[in-house]
Amino acid sequence: MAESTADERDLYRRWIDELWNGPSDREKLLEVAEELVSEEFVGHWPNVEVVGPGKLAALIAATKATFKDIEFEIVVPPFADGGFVAGRWIGTGTGVAGESSQFAGNDILSVHDGKFTEYWVASAGG
Repeated sequence: MAESTADERDLYRRWIDELWNGPSDREKLLEVAEELVSEEFVGHWPNVEVVGPGKLAALIAATKATFKDIEFEIVVPPFADGGFVAGRWIGTGTGVAGESSQFAGNDILSVHDGKFTEYWVASAGG
């Protein structure tokens, strides 16, 4: 079990580093999303649900388009147990009008067969 837990933590680091801190181009984001999430992936944000890697890539591309730069840093290392991974991050960026933003969030993701299948986020700031 310890090995799969390490793999799940590494998957979360890839979620932040390769997806959220990754490319801005929607097609490149889709390639990464397809590696990290299942076809049946469901992401739960406060005001929207996203289904599948394509919709996830579109949401991340739209988020990135609202900033000149955006970066996420893991501030609580991911921990995993029972097919779930959780972590905390801080995001910083500069809006297109030049204003600085900082926001923080907590992620919980379910993992099955080496891919994320469901996502819950709670975030604040902006």
